[in-house]
Amino acid sequence: MMSDVQARRFPRAVTGRVFPLLLITFAMVLAMSVRAIAAEYAALVMDARNGEVLHATNADTRLHPASLTKMMTLYIAFEAIEHGEISLDTMVTVSAKAASEPPSKLGLKAGQKIKLRYLIRAAAVKSANDAATAIGEAIEGSEAAFARRMNRTANALGMSRTTFKNAHGLTESGHLSTARDMSVLGRHLFYDFPEYYNLFSRQSADAGVRTVHHTNTRFLQTYQGADGIKTGYTSAAGFNLVASAHRGNERVIATVFGGRSTASRNAKVAELMDLGFKRAQTNVAVAKPARPPYLGKMGGGTITVAEGEKAPSVASKIIRVNVTVAKSPWPKYRPLPELAPESEEMLLAASDDVLNALTEAEQEAVVLAAATEATAAAAAEVTAAVEEGDRAETARAQIAPIPAIAPTLRPETVQLASVEPTAAVVSADPVPSTAPEIVTRLSTSGDRHWGINIGTYGTEYEARKELLKTALSEIEMLDGALRKVVRTPRGFDANFLGLTEDLAAMTCRRLEARGAECATVGPS
Repeated sequence: MMSDVQARRFPRAVTGRVFPLLLITFAMVLAMSVRAIAAEYAALVMDARNGEVLHATNADTRLHPASLTKMMTLYIAFEAIEHGEISLDTMVTVSAKAASEPPSKLGLKAGQKIKLRYLIRAAAVKSANDAATAIGEAIEGSEAAFARRMNRTANALGMSRTTFKNAHGLTESGHLSTARDMSVLGRHLFYDFPEYYNLFSRQSADAGVRTVHHTNTRFLQTYQGADGIKTGYTSAAGFNLVASAHRGNERVIATVFGGRSTASRNAKVAELMDLGFKRAQTNVAVAKPARPPYLGKMGGGTITVAEGEKAPSVASKIIRVNVTVAKSPWPKYRPLPELAPESEEMLLAASDDVLNALTEAEQEAVVLAAATEATAAAAAEVTAAVEEGDRAETARAQIAPIPAIAPTLRPETVQLASVEPTAAVVSADPVPSTAPEIVTRLSTSGDRHWGINIGTYGTEYEARKELLKTALSEIEMLDGALRKVVRTPRGFDANFLGLTEDLAAMTCRRLEARGAECATVGPS
């Protein structure tokens, strides 16, 4: 049995042996807890001029981007405005979901109407979550649909390790990105939308309901040449920043994930910026990133403009036509009373050659245009305008337009085309001099070395269809011009060639007056 003295000494002995163990255990638990809540660090430094990586740490680790997400929200907003899906002055009705987003926020109310331009300023400058959600819903109808568009756009930009689940960046399972991907996005914002990039350096902005102040004011004020781009913070992400700065002709982008505080993050970004400017070469040729083709809204759709509201401007807008027909026959050939029998027989045979040279998609375009035009002349113009490699080009050079347009031609201005492909218009021996003349297209000789570009499209089919539609609407200006689709890194350019400089300029003025995109192309 333990004596009183032993009983009094026991707690002291136990305490002396156990307390150090308890202290060590507590310290280990605390350290593990800190590591669990501390965000992982990642960084990347890039020469913005050519995309060269100058420094990287965990650059491909998938982490929480927080409000860096809004860079993609704004990229899509700028893209939607550029392509006429929505305008800066569109009045957006704030949903209950957008209004209920947690801070940082603008303080929008459900049912409130506000111009898109103010939402963009609030998202870019204040990093307002309610504004970001409202932007996504205004463009795609719901935040879920907008998130799908964000992922589709990220994939097109080459952001291969990014997945978006919302428009604002608040922590959500699976909503992840990397320092490399966010640097790529920042570079695209600078080069793809230079007209909007100044938003990211504004230290304050009018957001309609109130003036908002930039979340990155300290860095913008203290680091020489800093002009953006976006901050982000959540407890899971830590303090994030994608920053851009320029000195002379050099521009560096530095991205940090997992900063421990605003001050330490800014200090680290400044350190990385200095490293970037030190490693970047002074004279580097600017190689802008290839801009991805415009993919449009998810599944198409229309824009409703309220009475009294200005319609959004349209640039290279893709028009989707839903036409359901049971049968799409070719227009019947019309008789040619003005032509000699042998000439008519030659035209019929040559027209079949053209049809055989066309692809199925082009034949559908011809049928669609023919079905929507009031006369067979328009359908024939479409057929003659389709280009399909050397085979179709040679066929068109050898023949006259299909007989459907013959009744609309004046005998005194018509001349049969020769089988010689190098001559645009020459006389054919089998036809008497008194026979009518048929013109295939204008010559591009002389001073006809100019052209116009009417936009860039995602597919060759869309570019050709827009060329046909424009040719019909401006037939008096573009009659005889060569339709040409050129593939570029951005997509498919739709061009009319073989114009004089004055005619090209005049045609562009007419198209721009109707809200269409047009740019003159000079001789190279």
